[in-house]
Formats: sequence, structure tokens, C-alpha cells
Amino acid sequence: MAFPAAGQTPAAAASATTGKAGEVQEGLAAFYGTRLNGRKTASGEKYDQNAMSAAHKTLPFGTRVRVTNTRNGRSVEVRINDRGPTQPNGIIDLSRAAAAKLGMLRAGNVPVRLEVLNVAPAAEPRRRAP
Repeated sequence: MAFPAAGQTPAAAASATTGKAGEVQEGLAAFYGTRLNGRKTASGEKYDQNAMSAAHKTLPFGTRVRVTNTRNGRSVEVRINDRGPTQPNGIIDLSRAAAAKLGMLRAGNVPVRLEVLNVAPAAEPRRRAP
């Protein structure tokens, strides 16, 4: 479990993730606005606000995580396909569809528990053609 050390924010503790299945993180979740729909994510995919996807600072692209809204107990499984969040104390940014299933559209930011379900293998670095 990623707990903050003395003087460390929850987000900093979360970014120190080992990326192992079963790992748990706690912090704030936000969601992408509709203006980003169709734009490229850090993984190169287009953001689809209707897909179950999310952004995380360090987990490999393709990793699946369960996110639980600790205010209402609702949970959803998402796939990491982008980098973020940029907000202080944030541990994950969710697609609009995932946020709706968690019941957080009105609140915007909610406390969540994130559990790593399976970690995707790290992608090979792209090589330039000679």
C-alpha cells in the first residue's frame, strides 16, 4: 500500500508505485472534460469519453485497475492509456464514462481506492530506422 512518508503528499506516495498486481493506492480521482474527446493520449490512442480508460503517472499503458469511490462504494475497472493527473493529491484521471459509473460527475473530485488488477508489460522503446 502506498502511504505517504512524513512530509510527503498522498499523490507523491502514489507515484512511488511498484506496479504489482494487488497494489493499493488511495487519493483523489478526477475525470477528463468533454473538450478532450478525440484527442491523442500519451499512449498514442485517441481519448474516448465513452470508454473505460484512465490516466496514471507511472503505471504502464494497458494496466487494468479497479477504482472504488470511497464515498459511495461504487467501483469500476479501467485500463491505463494516458499520463496524469496533474492536480495536487490526484492519483488518477478517469474517462467520463468511468466517472459516471462511480457517481462522481457532479462532485468532480472524489476520494478513491485504486487496486492494480494486472500490469501490462512495459512497451519496448521505439527504434529509429537506420
